[in-house]
Amino acid sequence: MANEANPCPCDIGDRSDYGGLGQEVQIEHVKAYVVKPSGASDKAVVVIHDIFGWELNNTRYMADMLAAHGYTAVCPDFFVGEAAWSPTNDWSTFQDWLKDKKPTNINKEVDAALKFLKETCGAKRIGAVGFCWGGVATHHLALQYPELKAGVSVYGIVREGEDRYELKSPTLFIFAENDSVIPLDQVRALEENLKKCTVDFQVKTFPGQTHGFVHRKREDMNAADEPQIQEARTDMLNWLNKYM
Repeated sequence: MANEANPCPCDIGDRSDYGGLGQEVQIEHVKAYVVKPSGASDKAVVVIHDIFGWELNNTRYMADMLAAHGYTAVCPDFFVGEAAWSPTNDWSTFQDWLKDKKPTNINKEVDAALKFLKETCGAKRIGAVGFCWGGVATHHLALQYPELKAGVSVYGIVREGEDRYELKSPTLFIFAENDSVIPLDQVRALEENLKKCTVDFQVKTFPGQTHGFVHRKREDMNAADEPQIQEARTDMLNWLNKYM
């Protein structure tokens, strides 16, 4: 049962029964969801899921959105077959669950995805987009993979390491004002420390929004939140288009 006194803060927002337009494939040691644009394209994005895993329909909805804008999108199972977090889990056990699922320990899976996109999909310009756990992972990739043309980290920050501000690829960071996972003082510290970067970056916080707001499915948006959700998605696409 969930710990009702200390519920999972990442389960704010709506989960959907969206079916997805892509297909599941095996890429070396990892399964992945892949969706391609309707026309030929040499642009691709690695989509990095949140703690709810690669099968979360909301994340596949975002991958499909990227494909609709001309990108091949691949969302690997970065937990490599291990169970994703469930909102019915006891939040007090989260750190134990996370021990072998560090978002900064994904290079093997990323390398497989990059090889697949280059050799199988013909990708020449590749970026990364990630949400929550995947937002941390995207920040990590921006520090480690200069070959990535752009990154969009959605509610995620790498919190350890002396080099966590030395971005190698242009990165947009999107945050929510009312996010219990990432306090605003951490967002401000990130923005201040990134000023030493030699690549472009942007840190943008959306007022009144909560953790998980960007990857809600269209049918799950309410009228008050929809303009900012759509703005965040437009920002994501504009950032990718600018650098890819």
